[in-house]
Amino acid sequence: MHLDFSQLTPTERYHAMTQAIIPRPIAWVLTQNGDRESYNLAPYSFFTAICSNPPLVLFSAGKKTDDEEKGQPKDTARNILENNEFVIHIPTSQQADAVHQSAAITRHGESEVETLGLSTTPFSGSQLPRLAECPIALYCKLHRVDEIGKAPQAVIYGEVIAMHIDDKILDAQQRIDPLELDPLSRLGGDYAGLGNLIKAG
Repeated sequence: MHLDFSQLTPTERYHAMTQAIIPRPIAWVLTQNGDRESYNLAPYSFFTAICSNPPLVLFSAGKKTDDEEKGQPKDTARNILENNEFVIHIPTSQQADAVHQSAAITRHGESEVETLGLSTTPFSGSQLPRLAECPIALYCKLHRVDEIGKAPQAVIYGEVIAMHIDDKILDAQQRIDPLELDPLSRLGGDYAGLGNLIKAG
């Protein structure tokens, strides 16, 4: 099969790319809603680390597609632009259902944390809490936002200020054990756990 991307619609390009570029890590992003009393939570699989000095990560957020707020920034992007901070969680394979449900489009101000019955806990070094159920969390300050593409997409760069790592996923050398973490990843339209571990060298 040969795909000429100039002959494909944006949706067809999206499906081709997301089915081929796998597995993708998932940033489960918590932000504070405008009411300052509730939290938004949403997953993003166009996500990666890009730099260690300064420590930067990025993820890409599109626009809302529902009729009522179509074309408006997704709540995650809106909240980050307003508050300049967010927490990225690395979800586990056991959290696949909650991650999937948190991807649903909701009206601005609604809290997926409350809807899904998730609990939060204070995050040392952060003004925001973290999900108590996630073994890894990164507190980030907004570094910059780039608007790219015809939609456009918001490419959000965050500087990592603090990281939480659950001691239960550390090995004897105090390194993260990937099998204990068992991170959730995104395939085309599905999810996957870590699977087999292939040792380098």
